[in-house]
Amino acid sequence: MKRLGVLLAVVVLLIAGLPATAQAKAAPYKADRATKIDVMGEWAHPDDDTSIIGPCGVWHQRYGVKCGVIMVTRGEGGGNAAGTELGPDLGLRRENEDRVAHYRSGTVDIFNLDRIDFFYNQSAPLTQYFWDEEETLRRVTRVIRTTQPEIYIGFTPTLAAGHGNHQQAGRLIWEGVLAAADPTKFPEQLQGKNALSTWQVKKVFSGGSTAGTGGTTTAANCTTGLVPSGPDTVAGVWTGYDSPSKWPAGNVQGQPAGTAKSWQQVADEGRAAYPTQSRVMFKGTSAPACSRFGMTQAFVPFQPNTLPDGTANPKAGLDEAILFGAAKPDPGGLPVGTLQYLTFSRFANVAGEPFQATVHLQAPRGKLAKGNLKLTVPPGWTTDGPRQVPSRADAAITFTVTPSATAPVNQLAKISALYSTGKATGYTDNVVRIVSATEGRFQRWGNWQEYDEWLAETAPQATRLGRSPAIQSIGVGRTLDVPVVVHNWSAEPQTGAVSLTLPPNFTVDAASKTYPSIAPGAETTVTFKVTNTDTTLPANQNVDVPITTTYAGGTGSETLTLSVVPTTAIAQTTAAPTVDGKASDGEYPGQTLDLGRIWQGANTCTGVDDCGVSPTGEGSTAKVSWSDDALYFFVHVRDDYQSYAVTPAECVGHWQADSVEILLDPRGTASQALMDTANTFKLGIFPFSNDAANGNGPCWSRDADNHQGYSSGSLDTGNAPGVEVKSTATWVGSNETTVPHTYTGYDLEVKIPLADLPAAADPANLGLNITPYDNDDTSAPGTTTLRHIDQSTRLGWSAIGSVQSDPYRWGRATLPGYTPPADRPTTPAPPDVSNPNLNGALSPQTIAQSARNHVPISGRVPTDDLKILYAGLRPGGVDLITLAKGPGTARSFLTTGELAAIPVYTTSCTTDPPPDYGLTPCAVTDGGIPPWAPDMSGHLVKQSSKQLTRGVQHWSLPLTAAQQTKLKTDGHLLLSYETPDNKVQAFDVKLRR
Repeated sequence: MKRLGVLLAVVVLLIAGLPATAQAKAAPYKADRATKIDVMGEWAHPDDDTSIIGPCGVWHQRYGVKCGVIMVTRGEGGGNAAGTELGPDLGLRRENEDRVAHYRSGTVDIFNLDRIDFFYNQSAPLTQYFWDEEETLRRVTRVIRTTQPEIYIGFTPTLAAGHGNHQQAGRLIWEGVLAAADPTKFPEQLQGKNALSTWQVKKVFSGGSTAGTGGTTTAANCTTGLVPSGPDTVAGVWTGYDSPSKWPAGNVQGQPAGTAKSWQQVADEGRAAYPTQSRVMFKGTSAPACSRFGMTQAFVPFQPNTLPDGTANPKAGLDEAILFGAAKPDPGGLPVGTLQYLTFSRFANVAGEPFQATVHLQAPRGKLAKGNLKLTVPPGWTTDGPRQVPSRADAAITFTVTPSATAPVNQLAKISALYSTGKATGYTDNVVRIVSATEGRFQRWGNWQEYDEWLAETAPQATRLGRSPAIQSIGVGRTLDVPVVVHNWSAEPQTGAVSLTLPPNFTVDAASKTYPSIAPGAETTVTFKVTNTDTTLPANQNVDVPITTTYAGGTGSETLTLSVVPTTAIAQTTAAPTVDGKASDGEYPGQTLDLGRIWQGANTCTGVDDCGVSPTGEGSTAKVSWSDDALYFFVHVRDDYQSYAVTPAECVGHWQADSVEILLDPRGTASQALMDTANTFKLGIFPFSNDAANGNGPCWSRDADNHQGYSSGSLDTGNAPGVEVKSTATWVGSNETTVPHTYTGYDLEVKIPLADLPAAADPANLGLNITPYDNDDTSAPGTTTLRHIDQSTRLGWSAIGSVQSDPYRWGRATLPGYTPPADRPTTPAPPDVSNPNLNGALSPQTIAQSARNHVPISGRVPTDDLKILYAGLRPGGVDLITLAKGPGTARSFLTTGELAAIPVYTTSCTTDPPPDYGLTPCAVTDGGIPPWAPDMSGHLVKQSSKQLTRGVQHWSLPLTAAQQTKLKTDGHLLLSYETPDNKVQAFDVKLRR
């Protein structure tokens, strides 16, 4: 300690005597190799990103390319089939799973943005609400500007991405590319001591089509000969190459020990490395594949699959073609970094009417080489040119293009530009859409309207992926307004008529309606009243309604998809039902609801009971009534196999065991309000549990709604007061399949006070659904123990698509005679998602990465306010000397061993060393899950937090003898530092001794 005290005194004197130095003007920022990323992917949750494992492995091994991943959330809101961690603890575990999946491909940089993973939904606007849209984009932009990626890959931004988190992650690709190159966006990142520079991503693969004919999956350069069926250039990479990973002796696949695994094998093993998400260890042998990516935006010359003369382009079929013009020189010969891209005065164009096309060129340095620039347009179209390219740093050269008078409408048309210098050539292309002169579209609403607005206002280039589809729902026997917006795209005034073609069991107030003269660029709305005349729910709940719009000289059309949803009137009872698991006389006088329709998981429906019916035709049903200020439910479920019984801590994630979910949209407007289920009440009920203290009876929780979390037992969060549940199910007492699990199902009786709903119930428009989940034998092959894992058949009263997340697809209920209390609010309270997200400053793996690659934790603002002057291991503890410019929070993590990828499965293979990390089985019983918490499988020796003040401080971390022994060989101090204004810093210090 005396030597340490002397050292401290010397340090203080040295710091006090340091002279101030003037700073030279900083040069433009350039990422060094520790920081630079060549191919960046971006996804919403760990395990969304597995499509690039094999490709990145090939690119890294063969071409020296480094991949990275921006991961917006850590998946804290998902289920956990491997342990009891939830919230931040689950996020830490899922981050490791993702790192394990990618590690062998050389992708070791995963940039977690620390956004909250709240619940499954299909709304990008709801995701923006929870993610703090502007702050998330700021973090994405900082990561891009810091790592300077050339190529960007990820989700489509369209509604076709499904999960609203996926949609928003796709949007962030388009928004991040624009923001990173825009000096007016987040200008604070471009100023000051840690100033970055703007950055132009060169190629974007987000939502592009890979469909086509030709190519192969069995040989290198696997896209050779591919002819895309869509407008997007397709780049591919063969995953049959040998990887550095070797087959261990005794592997169950029977592969020779020491031989190389293919990159596809590595990818498939990585794809399974997510046990928390119900993935099981991969035990198969992979066949080579051809991973393909559809390009949706390019700022550099590239190689098209088909040349302008119609011949195949072999250069586009190379496994490195995706890198051309960006991470590698384009074979056309233009210098790397040359920008060349094509824009148009209008995306939507009318046959026969001219528009402008502009080719943008910029030299990476110096001047452009003089040359010739020529456009190629579709047959029958015309354009002027060619044009000369001047010898200057950049140029924007405009052409006039006139589509053919007979150009087909509602189709994309490709226009390409070839820049030729005599020594080199550069190719680029882009698309426009031909639309009818007058277009009638069903008036978009909710998420569909918001998406089209995003296209128009934020990312017009993404319009090539298509606008939103026309979708609406109607209750059985009800009437719906169908507004059609008529837009004049042409240069002349237009007039005509709009008509609907209705399927059977529908009527309309008028089959056709005229619209008045519309000026160029203007629009008007024509509204129809459509009535459904069904008396019962039809077998096909989705019907098509073609909309035809006429104008002088032609017609336009689109098709509205109309979902027919069930309706019911919930009867009032004279006395409140007794919640005893029985439907006694007079308690449920209303309609019996059929719950036997499958909306997901039909492939796991192994018997008639699983499908909601019995051998005699009796089905899963429900009855609903109301009394006083509460709803009562009697649910009868057919089932032939009793699933895993959940513990109290597992009484969430109802899809992972036998359960019933009751879904209520109090105002019937959650989808219209862009809040999806965040404005609803959803109660997941497990009919039995593994909870001896509660007699192994039912447990319940709220999920993916306005206030999710535990709702029963010792973990009750108070989010569903007054709910009562009675179940007739009796747990068999074991989760072992050696004990018989056969039964015929169960009955549930449930009381839900209407005061528990997030707003007053609208008695004329209550959204309602009831969805049984059926899980059967979920034991892993070769074992006899059931697992808490999703293998469910999902049934419901209204059973259309992703019905659990779409309130507009739920049934419609009325409450005759009911009036809510006058003081009950009609606007739902802000949603409470219960589980917070993990702060990256609390993740040892994130801290270690930030210290290594210099990208600030979570993409936040960096600081260098803290210096670690000394960190040393001594008997009984670790001593630190720090120097801080101001107050802040230091979080220290003492770790040992390899932290970058901690194994997620156990294996009996004795020769499966890093970097394989136990992903190969040597017995059918392999694939167990090693302990994780609370010490990250033994890698986390100690953690602590300390508030630091300005100046030099000497502080210590006490250690037990066992902890000190663990740290002696390769102990590290990982330390994150956060200032009061949320700036961050990361350290990875090898402990001195």
